[in-house]
Amino acid sequence: MMTRRHFFKLASALGLASSWPAHSMLQATAAKPSAAVKPVVISTWDFGLQANEVAWQLLQQGGAALDAVQQGVMLVEADPTERSVGYGGRPDRDGKVTLDACIMDHQANIGSVAALEQIKHPVAVARAVMEQTPHVMLVGQGAQKFALEQGFKLENLLTEQSEREWRQWLKEGNYRPVVNIENHDTIGMLALDSHGNLSGACTTSGMAYKMHGRIGDSPIIGAGLYVDNEVGAATATGHGEEVIRVTGSFLVVELMRQGLTPQAACEEAVRRIHQKLLLRNAAIADTQIGFIAINNRGDWGSFCLQPGFNYAIRSPGQTELIAASSLL
Repeated sequence: MMTRRHFFKLASALGLASSWPAHSMLQATAAKPSAAVKPVVISTWDFGLQANEVAWQLLQQGGAALDAVQQGVMLVEADPTERSVGYGGRPDRDGKVTLDACIMDHQANIGSVAALEQIKHPVAVARAVMEQTPHVMLVGQGAQKFALEQGFKLENLLTEQSEREWRQWLKEGNYRPVVNIENHDTIGMLALDSHGNLSGACTTSGMAYKMHGRIGDSPIIGAGLYVDNEVGAATATGHGEEVIRVTGSFLVVELMRQGLTPQAACEEAVRRIHQKLLLRNAAIADTQIGFIAINNRGDWGSFCLQPGFNYAIRSPGQTELIAASSLL
């Protein structure tokens, strides 16, 4: 068991003591060596259960983590009943469904698209950006033009139900995202394959009734997603503006690099966001943030700001939807 004295000694050696508040130090724990577990796939929210199964079919056959995370999140992108991702996602205040996604592999190859319209699978376009261009992010009409050049087809992503809800919203036009109501949620997925390689993907339609052109954290490498094969990977969900302020997923991975478990790293990242909210006198009651993380040994963790966030885990002998613990 780590005592307070031993923790401060460790924190000093890692250069953390001067930057962490004391209450954070007392709760954080250093990562302990564990028997490597692989493959493993972890993803956000309850739709992650089915997405994980798609990824698992590839992983258990020795497939690459990159392919697994792409195929896993594409299941959710194509589901019109999921109102915060892909086809069926709620539109912006102009009635347009705009999609954001990114993908990252174990070699730090990255691809991203933002404000993409009429293309059902933005994560697949993000991978094409990664593999077929010298760039890492394409947005708006440029992203759509590229997608068409790559053989993707234009499709109407605004379902009848989403359109009805949008027209009803227009009567008052009150923009106030509701915590844990899936009008601002994301599927983020992380996988460790049998070869010991990590990859991640993140895809969303963003906040419902956002301003046209608004981009959240999901397509931003380092904010919505980050992967470092030497350490681990993390992804985020919730109010993207708050994740961007602390480059949240990169922060979680760097905390793991400094010796924290995935669980402790997610906890510290949420605390930092909470501190920023307090600093700005922001409406904390209207804000939700959730992180999931995995290290390169297959240990995983999660934490959120408020109760209500859950995540799905799939590993040898385990298939489970777990309610994340929260700060508040």
